[in-house]
Amino acid sequence: MFRARTIALLMAAAAVTVSCGGGSTAPSQTPPPVTGGGTQATVTINITGQGGRLAFSPNPATVSAGQLVVFKNNDKEVHHVVLDDGSMQTTDIAPGATSAPVAMGTSGSKTYHCMIHPGMVGGFNGADAEPPPNCNQAYCDGYGGGN
Repeated sequence: MFRARTIALLMAAAAVTVSCGGGSTAPSQTPPPVTGGGTQATVTINITGQGGRLAFSPNPATVSAGQLVVFKNNDKEVHHVVLDDGSMQTTDIAPGATSAPVAMGTSGSKTYHCMIHPGMVGGFNGADAEPPPNCNQAYCDGYGGGN
């Protein structure tokens, strides 16, 4: 009888130990930190709602090949940004929203504009974009058009 109690007591103690966290632990959900030569910071270009090339800040922006770029819409209008060479574009960016990150394919000079407001122009790496000729939108202020 003593032996049966001892076995039962040992089994109960083993069950308590296992249920209280004994054994292996789950892997950590925290990714390891990036070290030495890690990724470059994402470049944020603000859409400010001012006329022409002043509608993007910074303009021109400096980016490296492969660097991520996001457009933050601080305006009251929806915008849709596209590189003039057609190699990249955002989806529509609602007021207060930020575009999904897009990777720059090259660190060369490129220009871009808003598909909805073609007078909104910007550039990367020293490129200086100009609104289209005879621009007659509010975003063309200071460039021979606008309201």
